[in-house]
Amino acid sequence: MNALMKVVLIVLLLVVNLAIAPPSWADRPKVSKNPDYVQVTKTLNGLLALQETQDIPSELQQQIDELTLQKAAIESGVTWGQCWNTTGQTIGIFGPATNPKSGNDGLYFLADGETTPEGWDCQGVYLPSGAKVAGIESTPAIFKILDGTRLVAALNSDTGAIEFNVPTTKLTQADPDQPIPHVSQAFIDSRIPSTLIAGEMDD
Repeated sequence: MNALMKVVLIVLLLVVNLAIAPPSWADRPKVSKNPDYVQVTKTLNGLLALQETQDIPSELQQQIDELTLQKAAIESGVTWGQCWNTTGQTIGIFGPATNPKSGNDGLYFLADGETTPEGWDCQGVYLPSGAKVAGIESTPAIFKILDGTRLVAALNSDTGAIEFNVPTTKLTQADPDQPIPHVSQAFIDSRIPSTLIAGEMDD
């Protein structure tokens, strides 16, 4: 093989490599524009300022620790959350709509023992009317999670209440300007759990 052919071959390999591999110098999306990051930082800064002026209870210290980890997760580039259901019953969860044109999050049904797939953004758990949830008095509501969070929903056998492994940082409750579905656990139990296919969740 002559020198010219070698040069042509090397150039072709470089062109193919650039075509199929993402450039390593590409900029990551600015984390400061992520609404979850903005909220985490604001809440964390407020708690840290409070911590400097007075002794805080263990519950607030736990929230500081959790927010610190969540902030680090978002800074690392994780742009999705994951939900794991160990409640013994089907739960409702929110995530990206299967039809992107709708612009709205979709309500899906996660069976007991199931976990949403990596990369699929579980955005929160739907708490139906009359649900007994530790630390939450009024339902229906949506227990929202931040990017980089792995939420575990479990049932406390002693109290019969659903418990989460992370503290409440975002809770959306019924509001005229932001309606929430008003359904019961019996309705959720009657639904066929959503199917996990190739890393996506479909009805």
